[in-house]
Amino acid sequence: MHDRSQRARSQPRLAWPLLAATALSACNMAPKHVTPALSTATDYPAEVLPAGGSVPATAIGWQDYFQDPRLRELIAIALVNNRDLRVSVARIEEARGQYRIQRANQLPQLAATGSATRRRAGIASIQSQTGGSTTVPTDGSAETPNGFTFNTYNVGVAVTSFELDFWGRVANLSEAARSNFLSTVAAERAFRLSLIRDLATAYLTSRSLSEQADLADRTIASRREGLRIAKLRLDAGVTSALDYRQAEVLVTQAETEAASLRNQRAQQRNIVRLLVGQPIDEETLAPASTLDNQGIIRDIAAGLPSELLANRPDILQSEEQLRAARANVGAARAAFFPSITLTGQAGYTSSQLGNLIGPEGLGWSFGPSISLPIFDWGARKGDLTVARARETIAVATYEKTVQTAFREVADALAGRRYLREQIAAQVRAVTAQRTLAQLAQSRYQNGVAQYLEVLDAQRSLFSAEQALITLRGNELTNLVSLYAALGGGLGPPPPLRPGDAAPLAAVTPVQPR
Repeated sequence: MHDRSQRARSQPRLAWPLLAATALSACNMAPKHVTPALSTATDYPAEVLPAGGSVPATAIGWQDYFQDPRLRELIAIALVNNRDLRVSVARIEEARGQYRIQRANQLPQLAATGSATRRRAGIASIQSQTGGSTTVPTDGSAETPNGFTFNTYNVGVAVTSFELDFWGRVANLSEAARSNFLSTVAAERAFRLSLIRDLATAYLTSRSLSEQADLADRTIASRREGLRIAKLRLDAGVTSALDYRQAEVLVTQAETEAASLRNQRAQQRNIVRLLVGQPIDEETLAPASTLDNQGIIRDIAAGLPSELLANRPDILQSEEQLRAARANVGAARAAFFPSITLTGQAGYTSSQLGNLIGPEGLGWSFGPSISLPIFDWGARKGDLTVARARETIAVATYEKTVQTAFREVADALAGRRYLREQIAAQVRAVTAQRTLAQLAQSRYQNGVAQYLEVLDAQRSLFSAEQALITLRGNELTNLVSLYAALGGGLGPPPPLRPGDAAPLAAVTPVQPR
């Protein structure tokens, strides 16, 4: 009864240190995380906004945004096979492991121990321990010439170096590791988005070059026919050798342009193969429809610059890196204060294995230790300086990322509006140039003009038609850039901060349909 009451009185005494440790562990010396103020205008330039729609880019999946079935197939394969994307996913697993390691340091580490030792003690050693007596011990030892042998068995559990996180050093290191993990998740999403953008751009550019090459082939065929007629006229003495050579120049220029276009198209197709990550046959990359029939959604809402903070994965990545930098500042500040660690162990010790477990062999030890470097030649101050500098860098990087995102969206919005106007003007220019070429040909055939006039008109018409195809391709690739700049393609971003379950869904590979 007396022992029970004494234990009851001792329990509040043991509880006070635990309560104090819990209260002090809430101390956090890291700067409070506040998202930096928006470093851009509150809205996009008014001149480019009227062309927008009402559906946000994040509400349109890439399967719906791109209507070309071949392009959708290529994107689906790339999201599974692209090697850089595999590296990005592996980096998430690496950061997740680092976070788990750091988080484990906040909890006591338990280890089971066991040992068996056999040792020999000489007569002199026994006499020094027993005050000069050489009586044979009765603890299971055996006598040997000039000494005795002993057996010792131990079993128990131990807590090794558990730090009481009074100043939040370990907690801040864990928070920094968590933020680094979440930044890699956002980085992987950013890479997926850029992969979709780059692949679609290369595919559409290849299609544009194919149309230009087809136009060049039709032009070559037409000009070769003209060259044949010019040869007949030359042989008949109707035209001069100058007119014939000028017709020949028209053919060679078209042939040169066609070869250059095929070279560029081959390079773009090689880029597509690299991004997809596996061999792609020529049939898949061959034009299935013209640029006018790609069916890319044009009317997507621009939203506000502030919405980019939640939609752009690269901005989310920068913010998580800023969180990590501020947590490291808190850890560096806490290093100036004492660190207190607890160690303890409990178990059984016996000289005979048969009675190892029992109250006679029970023992335990428990004790705290404190450490405070008195003079470290400025090492801790240097660590704090580095941490603060990295926080400043992270703030500037975040602001620059926001500014870059604003510029990319503004540029794409301007392209969406003015490329349409440019295409409309170029269509009129092609129509006028075609009429001019027909008039020049008629004037030449009637002997009113020189063949040089026909030559200039044909060159201008060919250049105008090529420019129109290029502008249509540029419009489509600009729409792809706008879609990616607004954070579209992957659906709404996952809630990164509440827990670890949501980011894991973000790294699930998309299987081809």
